[in-house]
Amino acid sequence: MKKIDTDGLKQELMSSPDLDEFLSENEEAFCNNSASDILVRLFNEKNISKAALARKSGISEVYLHQIFSGKRTPSRNRLLCLAFGLEAKLDDVQELLKLCGFASLYPKNRRDAIIIYGLTHNSELFEINDKLFVENEETLF
Repeated sequence: MKKIDTDGLKQELMSSPDLDEFLSENEEAFCNNSASDILVRLFNEKNISKAALARKSGISEVYLHQIFSGKRTPSRNRLLCLAFGLEAKLDDVQELLKLCGFASLYPKNRRDAIIIYGLTHNSELFEINDKLFVENEETLF
């Protein structure tokens, strides 16, 4: 398998005369992780039950199980709630958002800046949700 970074893959894509050939030659370079794959990895790194994660994330256990099984894809806000519940690192959260087709957290966006602060300072979800409310920003739940 040839190892290629994102910029190299982009350059190769833009200069490729044949899309089918490009896709075939670079199959192993494409992301194959799903949201549930990343969530399961993050969950397995923690010593927490799914019931406790559901409580910390403000999500029902049934919905949580559906997310983990891949039957449901959560909204951006719900992914962020899960990230707080899992005490996920910012890089993992950004990857999770990207894989699910959502915008990354952007520090120039006031709401996102509050969320980034909470993630990097290990704040509780409910504390950050209260701060969003006080600052007249959309809450996570």
